[in-house]
Amino acid sequence: MAEETELDRLKARRVTMLYRLDLIAKGAQLSYEDGTPVDMASEKARLEDEVGRLDRRIEALERTVH
Repeated sequence: MAEETELDRLKARRVTMLYRLDLIAKGAQLSYEDGTPVDMASEKARLEDEVGRLDRRIEALERTVH
C-alpha cells in the first residue's frame, strides 16, 4: 500500500471539515464534555477559515507536484 502523502492527508481533512460544515448547515448542535453548548456560528466561521487555509495549502502542493 502506498504511503499517504501530505497532500492526501490535507484533502481528507478538508473533506471532514466540509462534512462538519454541512452538518452545521442542517442544524447540528454540539456541546463540550461538560454539557456547555458550542457556539455554532463561531464553529462555522472557524471551519470556513480552516477550509480556506487548507485550499491554499493544497493548491500550493499541487503546483509543486505537477
